[in-house]
Amino acid sequence: MANSSTINPSGLKALVSSYLPEADLSLIDNAWALVNDLHEGDRHFSGELKVVHLLEVASTLASMHLDLGTVLAGLLHGAMKEGVTFEELTVQFGEDVAVIVDGSTRITKVAYNSKLASKAENLRKMLLAIASDIRVLLVKLVDRLLDMFLLDMVDREEQLDIARETMDVYAPLASRLGIDWLKRELEDLSFKFIYPEEHYELTHKLENSLNERQNYVDEVIAILHEKLGESDIVPTRVIGRPKHLYSIYKKLIAQNIPLERVYDKVAFRIIVSNVNECYEALGTVHANWAPVPGRIKDFISVPKANNYQSMHTTVVGPRDHFIEIQIRTEEMDRVAQEGVAAHWAYKEGSKASLNDAKLFRELKKLVTSLQDVEDPREFLDSLIGELYDPEVYALTPTGEIKEFPQGSCPIDFAYSIHTEVGDRCVGAKVSGRQVPLKYQLQNGDIVEIVTSPTQHPRRDWLDLVKTSRARTRIRSWLRREEKEGALKLGREICDKEIRKYNTSLKKIIKSGHIRLLLKQLRCNSLDDLLVKVGNGTITVQNLVKGLQPAELRKETEQRNEELPPEELANLMASQHSQGSLKEKSGVRIDGIEGMLVKVSQCCSPLPGDAIVGFITMGRGVSVHKANCPNLLSADPKRWIDVSWAGIAEKTYKVSIHVSAENKRGIFAEISTTISVDNANIVHISAHTTPTDQAEMTISLEVENLDHLNVAMQHLRQLPAVIAVRRM
Repeated sequence: MANSSTINPSGLKALVSSYLPEADLSLIDNAWALVNDLHEGDRHFSGELKVVHLLEVASTLASMHLDLGTVLAGLLHGAMKEGVTFEELTVQFGEDVAVIVDGSTRITKVAYNSKLASKAENLRKMLLAIASDIRVLLVKLVDRLLDMFLLDMVDREEQLDIARETMDVYAPLASRLGIDWLKRELEDLSFKFIYPEEHYELTHKLENSLNERQNYVDEVIAILHEKLGESDIVPTRVIGRPKHLYSIYKKLIAQNIPLERVYDKVAFRIIVSNVNECYEALGTVHANWAPVPGRIKDFISVPKANNYQSMHTTVVGPRDHFIEIQIRTEEMDRVAQEGVAAHWAYKEGSKASLNDAKLFRELKKLVTSLQDVEDPREFLDSLIGELYDPEVYALTPTGEIKEFPQGSCPIDFAYSIHTEVGDRCVGAKVSGRQVPLKYQLQNGDIVEIVTSPTQHPRRDWLDLVKTSRARTRIRSWLRREEKEGALKLGREICDKEIRKYNTSLKKIIKSGHIRLLLKQLRCNSLDDLLVKVGNGTITVQNLVKGLQPAELRKETEQRNEELPPEELANLMASQHSQGSLKEKSGVRIDGIEGMLVKVSQCCSPLPGDAIVGFITMGRGVSVHKANCPNLLSADPKRWIDVSWAGIAEKTYKVSIHVSAENKRGIFAEISTTISVDNANIVHISAHTTPTDQAEMTISLEVENLDHLNVAMQHLRQLPAVIAVRRM
């Protein structure tokens, strides 16, 4: 283990001066002195001194030939956790360094109610920092890479948590920056910890066939040199390298084949002098080996969003083995390996290239598309979904390239242009031909979106789209519409109830009683109250109790007290009689007797929910929650006022969704909690997510809304439970 007296930044300074000869190396000495004071005796989770880890991060960034500010930020990225302020870093090292260090610092002072919420907020903060300075991501990626090399030192649960986050978020972000070597390292290291048995087995099998593969590589390289020479093409280099483990594993899973049938375990790369020779070399390869249909991709004329350029083809090579060949120039190869660092935008104060500027805009779009997503689970799912590995490349009429996952439709394309275009999308033209919204985009499609000012997102669009950006925007619009619908319905309900007391909402506001009402019902504003009434969060019973002015309640109570005993008895008997009728029907239809009433199963309303009736064709009245999407999309002319008139059944069925940490015994904890509250579990379905969360849908039998709320509240109090919501 290194001793603090034997380590120093001399190697780092030599590395920086090799590509930045004019750099002020005294800043590295100052940063080194500061981190030694801050982290004296501190240990990394691996057991190594903390300062050694910081020096390795800075040295790796320097090996990528990044600017001095990024290297300093790598050395200082733990300083703010130790109490150093943004202002102090700015004074000593400049604002650029302070911004990167601040963006690279995890949130540690805020207490969250779950690990999931904490993870979501840390990633949200990082994304926001990336949007202002891309170098934040470079520091985070290198820091994570070095942590991954030492992940054997932590317990299994933490290994899985870090490895899954690396695979789902950090490796795709490295891909977005075009840093291929970093993406491959992160994926292979994550693969090792997420699937240790598969990793070991695959590594062992590949090692056993190493000599055979090397002989095959040498044979193919010799043939390529010979055939290219016959075409007067002299390649700079011809390289054969094994594909990284995780890419081979993905092929095994996707095609459900044994390793012996994966013939393209080796990728060949031909490096030539110019673009013309790229196409000439492709022709030579195809003249000698039959190409596999559908596997020819031209990323030279149509580069990827991360600036990657290359020609790809898969051919049937010697001994009928499939081999993948990539053809590119030296500059293309450098960009493919180093990505955004190949022509660093911040070096020597230069401005970003057009390609880099486009990449940064795409990352900012990613941040923008997620900034309105509040739920931690939805945020993480949307982020992971947005970082897809693109398989389809389509173009706008002006030639701008858009990347999508397989199966994407014109709605995905529309939202990739602008939210307003997506919201108003009614169709699309592909290469001048009208196509429906369910059309699946193909490589090379030139797509023109057709819009209409009367169009708006529909719920069934969620079944068509593949990109998280489109799904997030559609959900956001639907939530906004539901809120507006709930506001309108809530106002109607309030107006109707208030009129019973010969007053109005305006009069209650003017009298000041509204302040007491908002406080009593725990609402922030009048609109908040109306929305909660409209969506059923505040029941009609509670609303009536709060709306009724105190003097009217007192007057009613006094009137009853003044009644003669006989009349009071008759009143109670009458109320009891009404209660008996309630037991028969459960729901009262205003002004109508004897009509068939059915509680709808789509929203499963409970006694206590705000409800509305819908007159069906020949099946009586179906009763829905006031905010039921099916009701809100139905013809309002067939709505009818209904109210709970008692309990027709002893229990009512309702479904809830529970998200929890996937730990041993969690199902037993949840079942026990529900049983203690005298609720009956009718059915339960569950699955685990890629981030190791347990997602459960539980059908319950409860007596009323209050009964359900109590059960849900007790579930939320379980330490492992992340979220509980009614479906």
